[in-house]
Amino acid sequence: MRDVLATWRPVIDTEIERLLPREIDAEYVASFFGEPTYEYDSTAIQRALPDLTWDLLDRGGKRWRAVVCCLLIEGFGADPHDYLPYACIPEILHNGTIIVDDVEDGATMRRGETALHHDFGTDIALNAGNALYFFPLKIVARNPGDLDAETRLALYEMLMHELNRTHLGQGMDIQWHNEREIRMTEAQYLEMCACKTGCLGRIVARLAAILTGQFAEDERHAARYAELMSISFQIGDDILDVETATEDGGAFGKGIGNDVREGKKTLMAIHAARNADPERAARLEAILWADENTDEEVREVIDLLRETDSVAYARECALDIASEARDHLAALDLDEESATQLAEFTRFMVEREV
Repeated sequence: MRDVLATWRPVIDTEIERLLPREIDAEYVASFFGEPTYEYDSTAIQRALPDLTWDLLDRGGKRWRAVVCCLLIEGFGADPHDYLPYACIPEILHNGTIIVDDVEDGATMRRGETALHHDFGTDIALNAGNALYFFPLKIVARNPGDLDAETRLALYEMLMHELNRTHLGQGMDIQWHNEREIRMTEAQYLEMCACKTGCLGRIVARLAAILTGQFAEDERHAARYAELMSISFQIGDDILDVETATEDGGAFGKGIGNDVREGKKTLMAIHAARNADPERAARLEAILWADENTDEEVREVIDLLRETDSVAYARECALDIASEARDHLAALDLDEESATQLAEFTRFMVEREV
């Protein structure tokens, strides 16, 4: 999978740069966003959108959402290069959510460097993140590929539905962060993931299905495949935070136990709270609720997650969900190479080391 991602990433980045150049001028702003009523300040817009966006993109990221979209398009029998602007939509949205999430979570680091709102300011970061939510609608409006009106309407309606659900998931996650008690159920946690992370996955798959004119049942199976894969990715990401975080920054450039420091109610934390004795469960809640944690407190939580087999439990859940994703993938009539690569993505999401 790393080879597939490495092959596609420069293609995706080149297309994103065509859509949102690193350096913009008044002519670009007018051509993409419409003629000004009076006069655009392209210097201010440069700092407010391209500078911040490319600062984040250049830090890394696998671009797997765009790649999966391209593989599905290819699997459905079309040339993904004909639809590259649309394949970039979930990647643009994803990076918008990252910017806003980091503000809402009070994050200090992102992809090994200072979170953007610390470098550019919270106001600029929030504005840029919100702008990236709307940017894809402009792509659809410009109509690359000369899509018919029915297809464009289907894209608009799909994006509006999925983006609204995304914010439900983020809302649940924020509210849980603001509560001391670990009261949510595992089903509620999985629903949060299905909304917050899964909806971006669904956008990936539904874009490919709509663009290539698939039947509703095939669109449903593709969307469920990508949603389940995204949920397993989120659980795997939480596991990696426990297993790879180290004193000097770890593989993600995070501090030790970043999720613990942010007070995240992960599947592992929910499982540990249900299976630890009441005193230790209360201690877990207290540490996650605290504004700051010592390294010793973070290690205490990580030790508890391991002692209650919560890490192993979460991994087993992620593997089961990934397997279910492959079942939905198998229901699609895809070319063999694309189907194999898309199935391998479900394993990569859980088993990756960085």
